Amino acid sequence: MSKEKYTGMNALTGRAINNDDHINQSIKDILTTPVGSRVMRRNYGSQLHELIDQPMNEVNSLRIMSAIFSALYRWEQRISLSNIALSTGEKGQLIAGLTLQRTDDLATFVTDVSLKG
Repeated sequence: MSKEKYTGMNALTGRAINNDDHINQSIKDILTTPVGSRVMRRNYGSQLHELIDQPMNEVNSLRIMSAIFSALYRWEQRISLSNIALSTGEKGQLIAGLTLQRTDDLATFVTDVSLKG
């Protein structure tokens, strides 16, 4: 019996992906899709595009974390978000380090999502 619960296609290569890779790709898609940009699914995505170019202060950091949490809570039922850590990378990138727990087997995994750059 296969342990693969989630199967899909890699958006970049077209190859098959499973489980955490599929969830990870979904998370990146949700967070980088502006709300209102998808035809027939206008509510899909996150509000991050409105916050990314704002000054990085405590208030905006909380707004970004809230936008991440809200979008993932609404659109990705396979995970529960445990922690969000924002950091800056090279060339002005904003990186969200996410600690997640899968809701089916309670396995914890960590992923980084580049939000800008």
